[in-house]
Order: sequence, then C-alpha cells, then structure tokens
Amino acid sequence: MLDRFPGIRKVHVLVRSRPGVPALERFRSTVLTSPALKPLVQRFGEDALLEKVNVLEGDIGRPGCGLQDSVLEALTGRVSLLLNCAGLVEFFAPVDDSFQSNVDGVEHVLDVTRRLGAKLLHVSTCFVCGASDGLVEESDPIMGFYPRRKDAHDHGFRCHDEVRLMRGRIREVYAAAGITGGRARTKEVTQRLVDLGRQRAAQWGWVNTYTYSKSLGEQLIVGEDLDWAIVRPAIVEAAHEFPFPGWVEGGRTAAPLVMMAMGGSRHWTVREENPLEIVPVDMVAAACLAAGALLLNGHAGRVYNLGTADVNPVSLGSLLAWMHEEYLRERRRKASLFGRLAYGLLPSSVHVITPEELHSRRVSLQRRLTSLQRLLVVLRRLVQRTGLPGRARLSKTAVALRTLGLQALVREQALELYQPFIRDNRFVFESENIRAAYAMLSEKDRALLPWAPERIEWKRYWIQNEVHGIARWVQRPDSKDWSFKV
Repeated sequence: MLDRFPGIRKVHVLVRSRPGVPALERFRSTVLTSPALKPLVQRFGEDALLEKVNVLEGDIGRPGCGLQDSVLEALTGRVSLLLNCAGLVEFFAPVDDSFQSNVDGVEHVLDVTRRLGAKLLHVSTCFVCGASDGLVEESDPIMGFYPRRKDAHDHGFRCHDEVRLMRGRIREVYAAAGITGGRARTKEVTQRLVDLGRQRAAQWGWVNTYTYSKSLGEQLIVGEDLDWAIVRPAIVEAAHEFPFPGWVEGGRTAAPLVMMAMGGSRHWTVREENPLEIVPVDMVAAACLAAGALLLNGHAGRVYNLGTADVNPVSLGSLLAWMHEEYLRERRRKASLFGRLAYGLLPSSVHVITPEELHSRRVSLQRRLTSLQRLLVVLRRLVQRTGLPGRARLSKTAVALRTLGLQALVREQALELYQPFIRDNRFVFESENIRAAYAMLSEKDRALLPWAPERIEWKRYWIQNEVHGIARWVQRPDSKDWSFKV
C-alpha cells in the first residue's frame, strides 16, 4: 500500500507487545528491519514511514482488540476500512488458542468495526470448504455451512450454538485439571485441547482445527449488519515479484514439503495428477487491496477466492519431479568428480506410494537402525575395555543413527499432516470474483496491483522463487544442506 500509493494519509497497524518490548519498539525492530520492507525504508526513510504509520498497541484476542476507549474514540470517523489478516495458522493448535485468534478475535474486530463506523475486509482461507473433489464455487453459502452438509435444507449446524458449546467444553477441560487464574496449562491439558479441536473439526467434516475455526469466524461476520467482504487465499507461497522474487517468511505452508524434497526424499504419498492450489504472497496482497478499494466504493463482492488452478493448474507430480531434478543438480554441483559420477547413477524420478507403504518402510528402517545401534553398543564396550581409539567416532555414529530414525518419523508425520491437501482431496477454487473485480479497476491500478496467475511460469517460479526463497529465508542460516531438521 505504501509503495504503490504513497499519497495515502494514514495506515493504523495493530501490533501486540512482547514482555519488555512495547508495540512501537517491536514494529521498529521486527517489521521495519524486515528484508521485505528494506526497499521501502531506503526509499522514504524510517521517520517518514512512521509519519504514515500509526502503531497501535493491542491484541485482537482481547475485547476491543486491546485498545483503550480513548484510542477508539480518537479513531472514530478517521478509519474507513479494517483489514483483518490476523489469525493462527497452525493446523492442530490447542482449540482455545485457535478460538482466541480465529473466533474471539473476529468478534472483537467486529465490535471495533462497528464502533468506528468502518467497513471490514476479512482474510480467511479457501480451505474452509472442507473435503473436496473438484471445483469449489464462490457462491456456496457461508452461514450454516459445514462440509458434511447434505443440502440447502440441512440446518444442523448453527454457528453461535457451536461457539457457545465449544467455549463450555474448553472451560470444562481447564476445570477438570484444576487450572484457574491464568495458570499455565500442563502438557496433558494442552493435548486434551488439541484432541478436542481435532475431534470437533472431524465431526463436522473440516480437515483440521484451523479451517474449522476460520469457518466459524466467517459465519460470525455474515450474521452482522455491516459492510464486509471476505478474501480467501489458497496456499500462500513465495513472492512472484514484490518486494523481490522469492521473498517468503516462516515455514508453515509448503516449506516442510520443499525441505523434504530438497533433502532427497523420493517416496511420496500424493495424487500426482492433483493440482496444488498455491498463490504467490504478493498477488494475495495486491488482491486484498483491490477488494478493499471496491468495498470502500460500494462495488465489492462478498467472497473472493484467490486460487490459481482454475486458470493455470500445476500438478503435484510436476512439482515433485522438478524438485528432485533440482536436488540432483545441486548435489552434483557440490560434489567431487567421483561424487558427480555417483550422483549421475542415482534414480532420477520420485515414487508415489500409499501411506501404509510409507509406514512400513519407516518401520523397516527403524528395525535396521536398532540393529546397528545394538552393534555400536557392543563395539563401544569393546573399545572402552581394550583402550582402543574410536570411542568418540562411535558415539557420533550412534547419534547420527538416532537422528536418521527421528527424521524418518518426522517425515511420515509431516506427510500425514498434509494428506488432506496432497492426497485425500482435489481442490480447484473458482476465482471469478477477483477477475471481475479487476475488470472494474483502471488500467493504471491493475498495473499497480497485479493479479495475473495465468502468467506464472510454474517451473521457473517453483525453483527460482519457492525453492531458492525457502533456502534463503526459511532454512536455518547455519544449515549446510537440506536435511529435514528434527
């Protein structure tokens, strides 16, 4: 927004404080120093940017978003649009944490929106649809929706009843454990809350607690008498162009899968022909601003899916093949002459197997590792008794074997977590509304806020932007290879 529309008067940013770190200091130290903001800071200067940005200390998980009444009174009539992009993205977080961000937070944002007399643009996710085997339309109803819904006459799901019931269940979990007065929860309580969210989501047909709680948030919005629009991105990945190609932050979307592929994993539990519904983060940001502008001017639709597969699909099989090809290329590049010859003999393709076969392979590997570990114990005792050298090397080998076993387990668990998106379902999100929105914009604004998934060259984007972006911005700085870290 500040880069493309520098004449904007004021952007108010709600930022949580940290213990000992006020919101403004946190904004200066973590946002303005981000590589994504570096070009903007260099262009305008930090002081000039802070004249445009009003940092508000708050938290959407608290009533009034944690803002004092005096602050809200000062903002009334000055804020025309609230853009709520806050949320907890973890698939199976403790359900009370998911509710605090994705349900309670929405209620608090709605309250602030009403008090300010503003309009609301809410960022959700395409995957609120639950299980799917094809096109997911933007016209599907929101209120009363649940993935197992039989038809339009099925009124078995009532959002407000569900929210009340789950809040009661959460209180029961804490009461049963005798936790009161803000005391920290135990591991056992945390696991019970994780299981509660997982079970409730599955009962209604959502694939995880995240999508369940985000759908509840959407339904709370629909029931309000105010101007709103909902933006639903698919899987948000590395920047296509802005602020520079390959910018990516965090590792909660496809990063674990990329790290596994670039670590040499060849066995995958996917449906090769399925498209992976991914969208570059800068296109999501541009589409949010376009939808927000139309909302302010009274021309917005209700729901904007932000997907790519309806006009430019990329299959999982292609992505895996490209990454394995890149993995072999990188290994050959870094290897000695003998190593390059050896890597030239390695299998050049990936294999698709069932989850059961993956589990069987992991168990078989663990048996072999256990046998080797037992042998190492014998050798270490022998070395210790005889005084022969090599004890340190044997200890190092034992650690390496344990790590191999843990990594195999983590890979299996990661693939299990992603099964709804890479094997169990086939998602194609209709994204007609955002194309209709762009048809209303001027040619100049379309150039400033590019939404053009049909122009993505997927192989180039996936290797140059996604893989290299994750290597630079997500991998640990001291990491020497792509091993999937435990």
